[in-house]
Amino acid sequence: MLVFRGAQLLALRRTDQQIWHVVAGRVEIGEGPAEAAIRELQEETGLDVSTLIDLDLVQRHPPDADVLEQYLPGITEVLVHSYAIEAPPRWEPLLNEEHDDYRWCSLGEAMALLRWPEARAALTALAARHFEQRPR
Repeated sequence: MLVFRGAQLLALRRTDQQIWHVVAGRVEIGEGPAEAAIRELQEETGLDVSTLIDLDLVQRHPPDADVLEQYLPGITEVLVHSYAIEAPPRWEPLLNEEHDDYRWCSLGEAMALLRWPEARAALTALAARHFEQRPR
């Protein structure tokens, strides 16, 4: 989930891995991907919304070996659905225990900062659909 404000993107530093990422998480039983994204956004940043920008981007990758035990046995592929939300002016996140820092950065800074290719692909999709269509 990408959170942006104007031309700035919110990056969160994960406490456990000390890497910069975006809001992310798993779909729980009984949830759809958008519902999970809304819940994760609220849990990780305190931002409460009811609708998202669907980036129409679904990516597939094998589960990461360092978190494989968190998946059900037999899971060989993870689907990543990409959404975005524009944060209200002057809003700042209230981080949960999963993150120990955040920063607002330009799209170029975010591309360099974010570790996972799925987040960078979502950022590219957001830029193409949202930022490049805004009047300058």
